[in-house]
This record gives sequence, structure tokens and C-alpha cells, in this order.
Amino acid sequence: MPLTLVQRYRVGTSRRQARGWLAVINAAGFALSALMLLAGAAITNIWLPEAFVRALAGVAVGCALGIAGLWLTRWESSSSGLHYTPSRPLVLGIVLVITARLLYGLWRSWHALGSAADHETWLAQSGAAGSLAAGGVVIGYYLTFWMGVGRRLRRHRRSRRTA
Repeated sequence: MPLTLVQRYRVGTSRRQARGWLAVINAAGFALSALMLLAGAAITNIWLPEAFVRALAGVAVGCALGIAGLWLTRWESSSSGLHYTPSRPLVLGIVLVITARLLYGLWRSWHALGSAADHETWLAQSGAAGSLAAGGVVIGYYLTFWMGVGRRLRRHRRSRRTA
């Protein structure tokens, strides 16, 4: 798991060429993920009253971070196309959110399992609503970021045609 997180950071901060098909596939995938997360949170809301609201808030915060990420990304136009390098501090922050939430969720679940008398109490004490919020932050960030990459690439192509 630590190697996966380090690789996620390394790949997330590397210089890449913007590709339209990749931006479309990623944006569509993250939009579907956001819908599935919110649908799952709505169902989970039956047992955890805060689940949907926290997931929705997580997606909203993630979208705001995605906009910030687009502003902080270094964009380079060359003869071979548009290249970008995402913000290192922001990508590190996203990776740390994932890491912290995984570790905290495991710790809290372990302690809740030992002290919970019934299933509903264990689910509420495990911090599942917070995990949905953290997942929403990640999904919202990447959804907005990939939509922005696609938009920026379309503008880049239009400006090259008129030049």
C-alpha cells in the first residue's frame, strides 16, 4: 500500500501531454463514480443519517480543489501539443487525504468493532460517513480537473487553428 501511494504521487505530479480522448474518458469515469458514490451514500443514509450530506459536501470540496488545481497547474504549449504539470502540493494533499482516511478508518473500525453491541452501532461508530466524504473529495477533484484539462485542450486547439 505505501508503494501504491508513492506511485500515485509520482504519476500525479509528472509532466504529461494533454490528450482529448483521455480527458473525456477520465471525466466520464469520474462523473459515473460521483453518481455511484452519491447513490450509495443515499442508500447508506438509511442507517447513517449524515452519509449523503457528507458525501455531497466532499464532492463539492473536491470540485473546489479541482478548480484550484487547474489554476495551479503549469501549462506549456509546444509544437507537439499542450503539456501540463499538476501542482505538487495539491496532489500531495489529495494523497495524504486518502492515506489519512484509510488509516483512521481502519483504526476507528477496529475500536468500534470491539465496543459495538449491534451492527448499526458498529456502522455508525466506524466512521463510514467520513470515508464517503473523503472519497467525495478525491472524486470531485479529479472530475473537475479532467473536465478542465479537456476544456483547456479545446481552447488550445482553437487558438492554434486561428493563428
